Amino acid sequence: MDYMEQQMQISEQICEEKLEQLKEYLRQLGSVAIAFSSGVDSTFLLRVAHDTLGENVIAVTAMSCSFPKRELNEAKDFCQKENIRHIVCESEELKIEGFCQNPKNRCYLCKKELFEKIGEIAARNHIEHVAEGSNMDDNGDYRPGLIAVSELGVKSPLRHVELNKEEIRYLSRKLGLPTWDKQSFACLSSRFVYGETITEEKLGMVDQAEQLLLDKGFHQVRVRIHGTIARIEILPEEFEKLMQEEIRSEIMEKFKKYGFTYVTLDLQGYRMGSMNETL
Repeated sequence: MDYMEQQMQISEQICEEKLEQLKEYLRQLGSVAIAFSSGVDSTFLLRVAHDTLGENVIAVTAMSCSFPKRELNEAKDFCQKENIRHIVCESEELKIEGFCQNPKNRCYLCKKELFEKIGEIAARNHIEHVAEGSNMDDNGDYRPGLIAVSELGVKSPLRHVELNKEEIRYLSRKLGLPTWDKQSFACLSSRFVYGETITEEKLGMVDQAEQLLLDKGFHQVRVRIHGTIARIEILPEEFEKLMQEEIRSEIMEKFKKYGFTYVTLDLQGYRMGSMNETL
C-alpha cells in the first residue's frame, strides 16, 4: 500500500468515525428542528438527523427576498422525497431594524431573528433543540451569525464532531445525496459591500444575474454588487468559457437589462467571504 492509498484509507476511516459521532450526538439531543437551506451542509445534517431520529426531526426553511426560489423549491422537493416534516416560515430581513444599512454585523441581526423564529416553531411542535449546519471551515472566516447561534443556544452538530466541508461532501456522496457536489451558497445579502443599502430591487438584480451564470453552466458563482457595478466571481478554470464572445456578449446584455451599468470579472476568481477582505 503506497502513501496516498494509506492517507485515503485514514481519511475514510476518520469520516466514518465522525459520522458515528454525529449520530450519537443527535441521539443525545433527542429531537431537533434543523434550519434547512437545501445547501450541502444542512442537507447532509438533515438526512443524518432524520435517519437517526425519524419523526423527532423537522426541517424549517426561511422564505425571504434574499433566498432564491430555486433553493426554496429544492428544499421542498428534498423533504417531500425523504418524507421529512417541513415548515416554511417568512423571515423578511429587510424589516429588521438596521439590516438594510448593511452593517458589519448584518449576519448577526439576520441569524438572531431567524433562530428566534425557528425556536418558536420548535416549541410549538414539541421539539427540544434547534440546530444549524455550519462546519469547521466556517471557523476561519468572519461569521457574526455564529455569535447569534451561541447566544441562543442553537446546536451546531457538524462543528461539534469537527466535520469540514470536504468530509461532508465525501459522506454526502456515500449517502447518495444529490448535493454532494452542489456549489456553495450564501444568502444574497452577502453580495453587498458593507455600508451599501440593501434593497429588494438590488437583491433581484443579483438573483437574476447569478441564475443566468448557473444556467450557462458555471459551477461556483458570485455576483458581488458595488452600486450598479457587477463583480463576477467564478472559478479561474472557467474564465476562458466566460470570454467566449457569444457568452460574454449575452452576459453583458442581460446584466444591463437587470439594472447593472458596468459588468466586471474578478481576476482573483471565486473565494468564500471576499466582501470581508476590507475588514
